Amino acid sequence: MVAPQATKLEKAYLALVKPPSPANKAPSLSSIVAKAKAGGEGRITFMFNPKELSVSKSASWTRQTQPGAAQTAMPEFTGAEPATLTVEIFLDASESSNPTVAADVQTLLDCVTPMRDTLSTNTPSPPWVVFGWGTFTSFVAIVKQVQAQYTMFRPDGTPIRATCSVTLEEVPTTPPPRQNPTSGALEARRSHVVVAGDTLPSIAQREYGDPTRWRALAEANDIDDPMRLVPGTTLTIPDLTGDMVAV
Repeated sequence: MVAPQATKLEKAYLALVKPPSPANKAPSLSSIVAKAKAGGEGRITFMFNPKELSVSKSASWTRQTQPGAAQTAMPEFTGAEPATLTVEIFLDASESSNPTVAADVQTLLDCVTPMRDTLSTNTPSPPWVVFGWGTFTSFVAIVKQVQAQYTMFRPDGTPIRATCSVTLEEVPTTPPPRQNPTSGALEARRSHVVVAGDTLPSIAQREYGDPTRWRALAEANDIDDPMRLVPGTTLTIPDLTGDMVAV
């Protein structure tokens, strides 16, 4: 009997990348992740992996109220709000070679202030960030809020331990196009950010009206288990219009 291989420990990280230019054009996901893996504008590797990740997604609805109406008006969907991911980062320099955690905390705080080399442009901007963790699909975002709580100090007041809560808000990226092997044309593709409770069949039902189409999603995203999806993962939604038969 072959003994199971030990799972490799992967460290979560937060990489800073320069925002795209022009600022109103969504870059490709692969280009942003490549910048992050190359070092980007800075990187914080978690000393301890997070115990939990909080992901939320909401939608915008409007109602046209009318004076004298006995009932409220029907809601009208106006669009999906960006997904948010909240993660807690624990920093500890009490038993390491680092004299303080202040530098890492400052790096996080800098994520909500404009980068120096963007101040001379018409669109000054803080960095974008990429949260990654092993097989967790990279979450490309802007930093909405940083809360840092220092919890331990040296006798001279130097902070050596801190807990930071970071709230990230997704930014749109374009998934890499895949070539149609028969026509040579590029397939039209969309993306979907996984939320708690999502499965490939449920996403296939929502996207195609047919839960049995989950295999196309699995193939497009290299997924082995259709029932286990990590919240916050961005899935590529392939266009199956040419394959679907009207009933």
